[in-house]
Amino acid sequence: MRIVPGMIRFVVCALLTLACGQARALDPDEARHLLLRTGFGATSSEVQRLQPMSREQAVSRLLHDMGREAVTPPPGFTANAHPDWPAQWRSKDEEQKSIFNRARDAEAAELKAWWWQELIATPSPFTERLVLFWHGHFTSAMDKVRAPNYLFAQNALLRAHALGSFRALLHAVARDPAMVRYLDSLNNRKAGPNENFARELLELFTLGEGHYTEADIKAAARAFAGWHNDERAGVFRFNVREIDDGEKSFLGRSGPLTGDDVIDAILEKPQVARFVTRKLWLELVSDAPEPRELERLATVFRSSDYSIARLMRAMLTSVEFWAPRSRATLVKSPVELMVGAIRQVAPEFADTKLLVEYGKRMRQDLFNPPNVRGWPGGTAWISTESLLVRREALARLTSGIPADRGFAGDMSRLLLASPPLVAAIGELRGRQLVEALLLDPSYQVK
Repeated sequence: MRIVPGMIRFVVCALLTLACGQARALDPDEARHLLLRTGFGATSSEVQRLQPMSREQAVSRLLHDMGREAVTPPPGFTANAHPDWPAQWRSKDEEQKSIFNRARDAEAAELKAWWWQELIATPSPFTERLVLFWHGHFTSAMDKVRAPNYLFAQNALLRAHALGSFRALLHAVARDPAMVRYLDSLNNRKAGPNENFARELLELFTLGEGHYTEADIKAAARAFAGWHNDERAGVFRFNVREIDDGEKSFLGRSGPLTGDDVIDAILEKPQVARFVTRKLWLELVSDAPEPRELERLATVFRSSDYSIARLMRAMLTSVEFWAPRSRATLVKSPVELMVGAIRQVAPEFADTKLLVEYGKRMRQDLFNPPNVRGWPGGTAWISTESLLVRREALARLTSGIPADRGFAGDMSRLLLASPPLVAAIGELRGRQLVEALLLDPSYQVK
């Protein structure tokens, strides 16, 4: 290719523009955009804290401040002895079974309220956003697992690995007691392999459809035979009598492959990085992935041996993330909608039971995704019915704000990712202003 002077000038100008964009301090809209995409909206103090920083510095600060443990005290039931599930399954006493199940239902309600509280109280909103993302990716649901202590432990697992190694997270999830129950690994035995976990490991967790064969699923199922729980102790264990140590062929590997061998073979495929990167792009950047940029980010992810932190840094400092065309294009989930409003304008709101109920009505019931694919997200959050419930929930929240409360700064610019659609908002003050902004259609997007 012949390089001409005009082309050189173009390249130099583009590089200088990019460098200046990275080095200069954030303006308020950029700070709000970063906080909105990596958390639950922006408060005035959070915007002010980031504003003196460049894009690179602000992203570094967010990643540095990521937590690995919840700050909200654990649910009360976690201090109790692990329920004797084998005795429950063997019991023929229907009344005793009913008492047992009601106790688990009460624990489930307590667990959901606990996570809502953590979402509101966390000093690291980006941590909880990623925990929520991984909860939808590595789905397990209360309706099937029926063991709140397992799901509490899984939630802690996702938080501990949220920004760590995807490789380590994948190996840990395969041994997670909630996942073992949810995808029927308890029934995966040497003489009769259950393929549920193997299928979802390939289709939903790592590669996506079209990148494996039915023979691969069957081989993986055999490799994971015997990966069970000790249901009396409430922990994962290998059932050595059910382990299949015979020859298997999987994704080009052959031998007496174990479940860990299967996971490592999957992670050798470049498609894993592409698949996971695309899902995170749709969550954090836009609903229209740019192929070349996705490939660049996937390469960063894979070359770092699946460091989630490295991928996040590359994604959040990318030109596409900061581009004006990427802003106000994603629909907020019900959790983002409600937690953001509380953190921004109603921090005194404490009715987590009400949040649990509205979460169900808005189809984001925490610890209970609708199916193995998790919540579909995006525009699927919006329907005629859901919009009415969203407005009702926000109106209920703002009704507790004092009518004369003062709010610092330009609330329209702070709360909305795009200009309000209701022109008369500028004439309002106090609670009326906040209520109008939260009920404006622009508050539904990020």
